[in-house]
Amino acid sequence: MSEYNHPYKDVDFVIKEIVEFDSFCQNAGLADINSEFASVILTEAAKLGSDVIAPLNTSGDNQGASLKDNKVQQADGFKEAYQQYMENGWSSLTAEEEYGGQNLPNLFGTAINEIWQSSNLAFSLCPMLTQGAISAIKHHGSEELKNTWLPNMISGLWTGTMNLTEPDAGTDLAAIKTKAIPNADHYLISGQKIFITWGDHQMTENMVHLVLARLPDAPSGVKGISLFVVPKFLLDKEGNTTSQLNDAHCTALEHKLGIHASPTCSMSFGDNQGAVGYIVGEPHKGLSYMFTMMNHARQDVGLQGLGVSERSYQQALEFAKERIQGTHKDGSRFSIIKFPDVRRMLMQMKSSIEAMRALAYVASNETDKSRYAKNAQDKTKHFSRVELYTPIVKGWLTELAQEITYLGTQIHGGMGFIEETGSAQHYRDARILTIYEGTTGIQALDLVGRKTLFDKGEQLAELLNDIEMTAKELQQKPQFNNLAVSLENAITTGREARQWLLDNAQTDKSAAGSVSVNFMMMFGYICGAWLMAKAALKAQALLDSGEGERAFLQSKLVTTQFYFDHLLPRIKTNIAIIQSGSDSIMSLAEDQF
Repeated sequence: MSEYNHPYKDVDFVIKEIVEFDSFCQNAGLADINSEFASVILTEAAKLGSDVIAPLNTSGDNQGASLKDNKVQQADGFKEAYQQYMENGWSSLTAEEEYGGQNLPNLFGTAINEIWQSSNLAFSLCPMLTQGAISAIKHHGSEELKNTWLPNMISGLWTGTMNLTEPDAGTDLAAIKTKAIPNADHYLISGQKIFITWGDHQMTENMVHLVLARLPDAPSGVKGISLFVVPKFLLDKEGNTTSQLNDAHCTALEHKLGIHASPTCSMSFGDNQGAVGYIVGEPHKGLSYMFTMMNHARQDVGLQGLGVSERSYQQALEFAKERIQGTHKDGSRFSIIKFPDVRRMLMQMKSSIEAMRALAYVASNETDKSRYAKNAQDKTKHFSRVELYTPIVKGWLTELAQEITYLGTQIHGGMGFIEETGSAQHYRDARILTIYEGTTGIQALDLVGRKTLFDKGEQLAELLNDIEMTAKELQQKPQFNNLAVSLENAITTGREARQWLLDNAQTDKSAAGSVSVNFMMMFGYICGAWLMAKAALKAQALLDSGEGERAFLQSKLVTTQFYFDHLLPRIKTNIAIIQSGSDSIMSLAEDQF
């Protein structure tokens, strides 16, 4: 079983050279924060990830979580690891100071979450959901609500969950039946929720469930949904956790393909008198509030795709170097990494991961740019870019994770199919990533609908213009002429796809849904090429100046070329499928399937 080793060099390179973090901090007035400081923080996080959290990945997968007397017991070692995570202050890293946070940029949280997710995907889900719940309460809760719940959630003393899905209402949230009845200064919640990640555990003194429910006077559909804070244990008048359980508990645990150590709960609220809950914001606006949490979670899930891919790559690389399989003419043996096809698979894993990391970090930094913007126009501009990136980060990164973890297992050969080697766990764990927090299809519909058709493609046009600026930089360097031509062609293809969607969605109601996944994947590959091109430009500049580690910078040039040779050409297939439209998809009658 391979250990997890933090990819310091590439992370540092992306933060300093691609995100240009030092320039951002200077413009934002963050005098004491820079890429060197980030590197120090990441080094400390990597120690906890490698030494404490990663060793629980296999044992947690083997043991899983268990349910007895309506109480979920987490896998052995998880509580102790969480305590170290909390006591070392990792949960409060990016939160506001007024609630006990350290107020560091969002990029820190992204880079450090990659560590937890590579170390142990199942473990990482618990703090990830808490961060999302914090975001929803922070943006939409009353001052009283924020003061009551945020400090202990930010410290990590309490964890959070998201309760949307019901047995009869999956993605269709308009169909939810959970009720909220006013009762003095609170509400009584009753109903069932399913697929609730880390819906119960014994690692903290309390849990904060965010629950979608309907008030008695709620209008039908999604406009009639409100959001409520429902604690596991009730609080006293001073806001401290009591020993009195709320009327909310886990009734069953799902038996899953992967992430076995992350309990996926069926939750019941209000079996007796009703679970005490407190409304977040205004009545009937719960769905829009929950999207704050979901958008936060969607970028985090995209990051999980990166994290599990990195872990799978590290294990496959170690195996390829150690596995003796070939024989020279003189009878000497050699490892499988010398085989061209094994190198192809490793190069696909490596170059994909580098592109994924760059996009995840750049998207994260757009959140920071919006937060620290000096005027409303810049704030809106960067927030709009966050909105545009979110479905691509979630959809493209998690789909690539399926390929990468598959390749990791493929490199192991027959040993990859054996659980004891550990590669299969990454393959299994990755499978959920394209499903929860909105399937690939939902992300794609979000991109073509709310993020493209809604504004007539303006944000997408601006993104392509930004990419074109990098293509022009490439044109100034003779050694990058081939990359420049390829990137220019990709931009042209992206513009063709955008225009096709704008032209055809008006006349064919099935057009957007039929092409959406290929549309999203295309722009994922284009964004990846853009950022790999920026990486090549930065690497070459450092090589020319004699700065940086030469071997690493040269490898960045090679992985960029591989990406342009092997991954960017996929957009030719994407555009051909997009331009074929919806005819063959929609032609069969239902009974012909």
